[in-house]
Amino acid sequence: MEDHIMKTSNYFALLIFFVILGIGVAIAYASFGVQANTEGTVIEVVSFFIALIVSTAIKIADQWEKAVVLRLGQFHSLKGPGLFFIIPIVDTIPYWIDIRVISSSFTAEKTLTKDTVPVDVDAVLFWKVFDSKKAALDVADYKSAINWASQTALRDVIGKTMLSDMLEGRDKISKELQSIIDERTEPWGINVISVEVKDVLIPHALEDAMSMQAQAERERQARVILGDSERQVAEKFEEAAKSYSHNPTALHLRAMNMLYEGLKSNSTIVLVPSTALETMQLGGITGVTALSNELSQERHKKEKKYEVEK
Repeated sequence: MEDHIMKTSNYFALLIFFVILGIGVAIAYASFGVQANTEGTVIEVVSFFIALIVSTAIKIADQWEKAVVLRLGQFHSLKGPGLFFIIPIVDTIPYWIDIRVISSSFTAEKTLTKDTVPVDVDAVLFWKVFDSKKAALDVADYKSAINWASQTALRDVIGKTMLSDMLEGRDKISKELQSIIDERTEPWGINVISVEVKDVLIPHALEDAMSMQAQAERERQARVILGDSERQVAEKFEEAAKSYSHNPTALHLRAMNMLYEGLKSNSTIVLVPSTALETMQLGGITGVTALSNELSQERHKKEKKYEVEK
């Protein structure tokens, strides 16, 4: 990977190489002229090797990098960021470690939950190297190791979690994953900052079944609410009936008002049981005449108001 291989592009070292080589060639021509001779050639060859050694010894690490320096195969030091020097041939730099926060995505496909439901889970891991020496020397490929550790931890957590808890409590799963992965990667000099579960995919058949279940649950709640409303309305009617049962005059006025409102709004024939007419005392001619006169007066008022507005 990029931070596991030696850098090959060091333009500053290349510039130093050509500067030293140019100085050597200039000294050779200044001392011996343009004529070819052994002394001039020796100076040019010596300047070439000096330029090669010096340019090879010059290294530059970026601000976010640490260079692992091995001397004769043994760990010597960590260098960077900035300009530093090594001993050519004796010192080598096998790893350039990126010490920034790095994000890695990992997945667990067709993993069974605690209630034996196959799910596909996508997650993102945010981590950082805090000990470059351990990351370079204690594990062969720490990025691959982190990826495999994350996948196995995710599968372990899924196998211990119910599907409902996984769908509702992603934050809890993320914290548990962070704790498990951090415990595994800490000996490698890596710190897990956070884990975010992006998506939990379930089979389409199960998704349809869960949708039907949710719909049935909402319908059940609606029926319960409707039944409770009818119960409350019945209780209010019962209270009103108790009030009318002890006050016949109020019941009579209420019945008259209901009949009057019905005739006034519809202006059509209204069928009223004879028992209701007897209760309201409308069975006689006097009662009917009084009601008819009242309706006629009401229509007359409306017609008069309409003519005034017109």
